[in-house]
Amino acid sequence: MSSVDYGIILLYFGIVIGLGCWYKKRASRNLESYFLAGKNMHWLALAMSGSVATFDITGTMWIVSILFVLGMKSMWHHWMWGFYMGAFFMAYMGKWVRRSNVMTAAEWMKTRFGDDSGGRLARTTYALMAVLTLASFIGYAFQGIGKFASVYIPLESLAQYTSVPWIKTMVTVHEPAVLAVLVIGITTLYVILGGLYSVVITNVIQTAVLTLGSIFIAYIAWSRLTPELLSQLPQGWTSLSIPWRVEEFAGTDNAYFELFGALVIVWVLKGLLLNAGGPAQMFDFQIFLASRNPRDAAKVGAAWSFFLIVRWGMATGIALLALVGVAGITDPEKVMPIVLLEFLPAGIRGIVIAGLLAAFMSTFSATVNSGASFIVRDIWQPYFRPNPTNSQAVRCSHLASLSLVLAGIAIGFQADSIAQIWSWAMMALGAGVVIPNVLRWYWWRMNGWGYSFGMLGGMLLSLVALVFPEVPVYYVFPSICLASLGVSIIVSLATRPVDRDILVGFYRSVRPFGLWKPVATPDENRESRFENQEGVSRTLLNVVLAMLAITGLYLFPMYLVGHWYIHSMLWLALAVVSIVALKYTWYRFLPEPGNDAN
Repeated sequence: MSSVDYGIILLYFGIVIGLGCWYKKRASRNLESYFLAGKNMHWLALAMSGSVATFDITGTMWIVSILFVLGMKSMWHHWMWGFYMGAFFMAYMGKWVRRSNVMTAAEWMKTRFGDDSGGRLARTTYALMAVLTLASFIGYAFQGIGKFASVYIPLESLAQYTSVPWIKTMVTVHEPAVLAVLVIGITTLYVILGGLYSVVITNVIQTAVLTLGSIFIAYIAWSRLTPELLSQLPQGWTSLSIPWRVEEFAGTDNAYFELFGALVIVWVLKGLLLNAGGPAQMFDFQIFLASRNPRDAAKVGAAWSFFLIVRWGMATGIALLALVGVAGITDPEKVMPIVLLEFLPAGIRGIVIAGLLAAFMSTFSATVNSGASFIVRDIWQPYFRPNPTNSQAVRCSHLASLSLVLAGIAIGFQADSIAQIWSWAMMALGAGVVIPNVLRWYWWRMNGWGYSFGMLGGMLLSLVALVFPEVPVYYVFPSICLASLGVSIIVSLATRPVDRDILVGFYRSVRPFGLWKPVATPDENRESRFENQEGVSRTLLNVVLAMLAITGLYLFPMYLVGHWYIHSMLWLALAVVSIVALKYTWYRFLPEPGNDAN
């Protein structure tokens, strides 16, 4: 790393912290300003913020590592974290969330289950689950940023300037952890200062920086890769086909992927359930609540995936360069920083790393802001200070943000790899919470007790899965899902249903489709767009078309970087055809501003 690279990175950090200070006054007006930016942000800015917040540095390192191991087949792996979320957001889920008109996803429980003991338990359970999951994601980010920074910052060289034993140990043995704490500390500062205002505004800037950096990396890979080099790739690297078993993984570090066909089944099932359950406990729920109206919320969903296109081209370029141009890589999770250090020129390297740090800061800041909102709005206010002043609430928000970060760092210290935290959070913990999250939207008889017991039972089983890490995920995931489903249904039917006035109010404001016929009046059953077959069919068609568009837009740059031009153009054509169709099946049916009747 040259002094120019370090200068660019320091300048970038100075700018984003300055923005946090600039927006401090506006964010401190009240909780709606702090957590939802006053609901006056443009939909495109919110889409850019939500999109780049999923473009995190740790996740990108993980994507590159999976590409390095599996090739294009790794796209099936990404179903598990719901990378088709934009399709569901734009088709219907974004509007449903915005119509809820609350501040947090846990507060949404009150509009769905009421404010009786069952509803309050559901809200508290959701908030606790969200805080646990978000703290785990901070630990996951801690692992990634530590590994990334340790490739560029030779902290161990400081050991020669001190004779203090514990300092020597920290900068040598624990170098990644020290660097992670440093970067996270800087990021936490601007999040605490500016709330969602600083998160969204800086994310817009970070989107631009990150997009330029990604395009540059993809171009370097494309320009350096030749047919001779590409001929060195493992056989079948470019194929999307699904073998039931990958024999060569048996007995290796990648033995987890040996029974690939069974894994694809649970990955796809998990992704569909996750997306059908709406925005989970992360910042995505908050982004849609912050939109100006349901029309804007749907637009946010449509644009969500667009800004991630460059990520896939960049990730493929890095993986290809590592496979054909770098020898001796033993840790796939370090492929990305090693390739960037090896192939990028000075100066350009600083810009690209600043962009990737932007990705980390975007995800981290959105995660912390969302987690703090759960602590303040759904735990502190209901149980400790029902009527706080604005200044008290904002001060508590600052403390909640700091506490969440410290908890996440503690989790990060206990993990050995990015994949360890990510796999547990997505497949074990995810299995425990996904079923109740789906039922809450589509089944009128689901009540607060059923939701809470289904969620808590699933979470407990996911903790048990930690004790038996050797059990394959294709056994763990369906077992936890079925147990959670059974508990949710049995407890809901064994307890009294949600008060009818609450159900009718939720149904009329959100207008979900599914098993809601007992709640709707006969006129509503006839007139509601989502309660007739045409409306439901069109919505599902839009989900499928959007999924095809996302698939084509992501695979187009991936094949382009590798000089597989025919494949690239075919996927681009699929995306274009799907987008044109959506103009007639989705866009023309969006509600006009001030009229969200559909």
